[in-house]
Amino acid sequence: MKAPIRVAVTGAAGNIGYALLWRIASGDCFGADQPVILQLLEIPPGMERLQGVVMELVDSAFDLVHGIVGTSDPAEAFKDADAIFLVGSRPRSAGMDRADLVAANGPIFVGQGKAINDNASRDVKVLVVGNPCNTNCLIAQRNAPDLDPSCFSAMTRLDQNRAAGQLALKAGVPVAKVRDVFVWGNHADTMYPDISEAKVDARPAGELYEDAWLKGEFKKVVSTRGKAIINARGASSAASAASAATDHMRDWWRGTDGRIVSMAIPSKGWYGVDEGLVFSFPCTVDGEGRAHVVADLELDDYAKAQIQINVDALAGERQAVSELL
Repeated sequence: MKAPIRVAVTGAAGNIGYALLWRIASGDCFGADQPVILQLLEIPPGMERLQGVVMELVDSAFDLVHGIVGTSDPAEAFKDADAIFLVGSRPRSAGMDRADLVAANGPIFVGQGKAINDNASRDVKVLVVGNPCNTNCLIAQRNAPDLDPSCFSAMTRLDQNRAAGQLALKAGVPVAKVRDVFVWGNHADTMYPDISEAKVDARPAGELYEDAWLKGEFKKVVSTRGKAIINARGASSAASAASAATDHMRDWWRGTDGRIVSMAIPSKGWYGVDEGLVFSFPCTVDGEGRAHVVADLELDDYAKAQIQINVDALAGERQAVSELL
């Protein structure tokens, strides 16, 4: 069996963290032969609840769990971490708009970025799940100047998974038959699900769906799915978010074998996106865990316009937190 890796999870006693930990501990994320040491971070008021989570993990007797640390100290949680899930963030409360949420969460990710910079492995993989995840990722990355920007990504895999689910339902096939749908831009209602490279049951997806449905109902359902789930069950989409975080980190850690996936990463100017913006691109990941943006895709005017909407939105968010960068 391999040597254990250190996996940090923030907000570990929250609903997403709770669902995520069992996926990690069971081997779904890093592999059935990869032991883990779990380093779990909570805010001080959440420490009693975290103690209960740790008890349950112990009681689950996972063969792959070689140690558990529960702490409210970011330096301890991120010490020598090989992979980090930044899940914990302040949720939007009544009356808050997105700008308020960006401002409220910014200082949290300043502190976490600095702690990661000072304590984590130099080739750590940091996945930001807490919303607004693109800009939170930007803040954390900018406050970890000793790490390569490629160590950071934000999660738009949930949007990709939602898109794949809708394509499968519409075509009447299992979702396993859908591949290479991806998302451009921001994890927000502006994001753009793109089927230009997608296959459904080995057929080009563009042959199966009407353009009006793709630009209308499909995009609306995918981009507003989180709100619909809250309305339906009275709580946010914690289990599907944890599943998407598992998918994202698994593919980043183990490679995609040629599949295209959505990863929000610091832009190097790809497809005209402002350098440095944390923007969701179509990516593949090689066997060494390096993400590569798929190059030279042909974009029509509609796609270009959708991408620009997201660039403008994220540039506005960046400006709103400029003093934290």
